[in-house]
Amino acid sequence: MKRPRIAYICGDPGVPVFGRKGCSIHVQEVVRALVGRGADVTLFAARFDGSPPPDLSAIVTVSLPSPRGGDLAIREQRCLQANRELRDRLEEMGPFDLVYERYSLWSFAGMSYAWRWRCPGFLEVNAPLIEEQATHRGLVDQAGAERVAAQVFTHASALVAVSDEVAGYLKTRGVRTEKIHVMPNAVNPHRFVASPPRVIWRGNQSTFTVGFVGTLKPWHGVASLVEAFAMLHRRFPGARLLVVGDGPERSGLMARVEELCLQEFTHFAGAVAADEVPGFLAAMDVAVAPYPKLNDFYFSPLKAFEYLAAGRAVVASRIGQLCHLIEHERNGLLYEPGDVAALAAYLARLYTDQRFRRELGTAARETILNGHTWDHVAGQILDLASGHQGSSPENETMNQNLFCERMNLGSPLQPFHETR
Repeated sequence: MKRPRIAYICGDPGVPVFGRKGCSIHVQEVVRALVGRGADVTLFAARFDGSPPPDLSAIVTVSLPSPRGGDLAIREQRCLQANRELRDRLEEMGPFDLVYERYSLWSFAGMSYAWRWRCPGFLEVNAPLIEEQATHRGLVDQAGAERVAAQVFTHASALVAVSDEVAGYLKTRGVRTEKIHVMPNAVNPHRFVASPPRVIWRGNQSTFTVGFVGTLKPWHGVASLVEAFAMLHRRFPGARLLVVGDGPERSGLMARVEELCLQEFTHFAGAVAADEVPGFLAAMDVAVAPYPKLNDFYFSPLKAFEYLAAGRAVVASRIGQLCHLIEHERNGLLYEPGDVAALAAYLARLYTDQRFRRELGTAARETILNGHTWDHVAGQILDLASGHQGSSPENETMNQNLFCERMNLGSPLQPFHETR
């Protein structure tokens, strides 16, 4: 049986595909699962940040131009210009049976290539990037980003949304419902089998430990976890707090811990490599996803899937996709976002009821094994691809030559084929 040839594209310079960030792990795991399903994957990326993990060292990798230096407007134009290199390398290394791309603000050559050669082109959408970029990082050429979005959403034969909220966003962008397929994030459960606990608290390994893993940014809600832990610790001085990850909130969180006189009972581990995460989770009795109340919670939190895979008792905010993943009182506990007292009460309950903790952890692991693995996601992708022969865009006026002119790229990306 022929091995399907897949071009996996990540043109986002903010995603180091071999790095430690959640988005990096996401790329690695999808590629790993596709390879595990027998696919021949060529990985095109603007940023790698190091060598591939040993089990991915055999895949072909292609470096795309990445913007360096200059102001924001210049970097945006350089990202657009990178489409020429991507186009050329796809033409050179093809043909492919599937083009699978992680949506980024300025990359359009991948979906255009798939449309041109009538092979399936799947665009994975993880967030409303235009709004996110404009709000948090700055966006000069918003009109250009809008045109790229219209182009790739049109040329993609299917759009893979990581949550119902992202699917809803795509519909507001005019994407037809039948083109959208919701595939939440997942986890590789084999990473969390019998991991020895990381030694944190010297001399007292029976300590009840509450933990968090993730980037320390405001929308992850770790500040509320610190307050809830302080309430727990007043009742149960044996409790400890373990925070794994780094980010802009770290100094403020550490200062608050010191104000509460909890530094002796709190450990900030900083950023760790992906292969270290299972050991840290194994050191936790309870893992928390304390998201605050957010109006646009579109995430598919990788941390929640890892918590469940590790068989931890999970406490999470009742928000977004977490409401579908976690069934209250069966495989975890849910509380209203921002309700610090409720979070503290659940932590206290789990402190005193070890049997209940074990039951939640067992059910959590079963939840992952029953359909939330990356292998399951890869199977969905390949099944979907087998039913697609590529598609023509709904709007024939958005041809590639005209698009390149609109994007101020000078001469059009050639060759452009109206038919195969």
